[in-house]
Amino acid sequence: MGQDQTKQQIQKGLRMYQSNQTEKALEIWAKVLEKTTDSAGRFRVLGCLITAHSEMGRYKDMLKFAVIQIDTARELEDPDFLTESYLNLARSNEKLCEFQKTISYCKTCLNMQGTSVSLQLNGQVCLSLGNAYLGLSVFQKALECFEKALRYAHNNDDKMLECRVCCSLGGLYTQLKDLEKALFFPCKAAELVNDYGKGWSLKYRAMSQYHMAVAYRKLGRLADAMECCEESMKIALQHGDRPLQALCLLNFADIHRSHGDVEKAFPRYDSSMSIMTEIGNRLGQTHVLMGVSKCWLHQKEMDKALDSLQKAQEMAEDIGNKLCLLKVHCLSEIIFRSKQQQRELRAHVVRFHECVEEMELYCGMCGESIGEKNCQLQALPCSHVFHLRCLQTNGTRGCPNCRRSSVKPGFV
Repeated sequence: MGQDQTKQQIQKGLRMYQSNQTEKALEIWAKVLEKTTDSAGRFRVLGCLITAHSEMGRYKDMLKFAVIQIDTARELEDPDFLTESYLNLARSNEKLCEFQKTISYCKTCLNMQGTSVSLQLNGQVCLSLGNAYLGLSVFQKALECFEKALRYAHNNDDKMLECRVCCSLGGLYTQLKDLEKALFFPCKAAELVNDYGKGWSLKYRAMSQYHMAVAYRKLGRLADAMECCEESMKIALQHGDRPLQALCLLNFADIHRSHGDVEKAFPRYDSSMSIMTEIGNRLGQTHVLMGVSKCWLHQKEMDKALDSLQKAQEMAEDIGNKLCLLKVHCLSEIIFRSKQQQRELRAHVVRFHECVEEMELYCGMCGESIGEKNCQLQALPCSHVFHLRCLQTNGTRGCPNCRRSSVKPGFV
């Protein structure tokens, strides 16, 4: 299959894919990959396969095609192709919660400066890098990367990238419990979809609605949360978007749990866990296990709650998510206090405070914890986060956290 025929078949596959004939599109692209003699066409069809498998949640297949694409880029000896293939490798590992590998591949992309493609892709690289840092609960670096990605989006007038970054920022502020910003950013993403998204994939609308639903639930606006989540789920089902279906099911379960209806929550947690396991989203599985443990706590089933928490702890340790570990220790503390098991209680209290220190989850001005309750936050240019009230009251001459970390231990 020559260059022209390869292009025609790739376009035919894209038309099939855009009309929701996903399996037919995959068949066409697989034949192109098998028969084409055009290396550049081979690279492009691998890109189509990577995107399609990503959206379907087939992350292991996504990674397999990303590895083949890297080899193809090396054969072509084209730095633009190589940059793009490293980004796809980073994204594949991000989806599989291999966050350290994601960071490594993103840094490789950013070091490949000077190519025309690298300048266009840097915003997407920064977004993937920020998502990986967020997966590890390294909030300062995550925020720094998201802000860089936003600058690239504004400079290149890339509304799609801006929409994706806003959703990620919503996720970050949800975790830090600044719920005003947690809602503001996905609402901004929804505005971008309404204003510019006529020709975009519906996944952008679904993504913004999902993040709005999470923020509404945290704010206690459960009817709004349900409405947004239902809209997101409807689109996810129409497009066979398994990853988003799993997230919506998790959010439905959390909404029912917030209503105190654990009998409705349990089957939705089970359905979410089934898809999360199938696609390899280990961070999602951790969140499901923690939701299940809260349901058992609600029913005063302490041993069952503890069993779910221990599984969540193992998974959180495996992927390196410190915030989930902090929450596990906090919930375990409640259980062991009720059981009056002092030794276990002390161990979890110690680990809880170690997690707070490791993540710098405290305001460098007042010393109070961040993320414990809903509170407005403000980041300085260094991306360290403080209570907004502290900055307004005390002001700052530089960042106290940066000053603290620059002091050498021997001179304290």
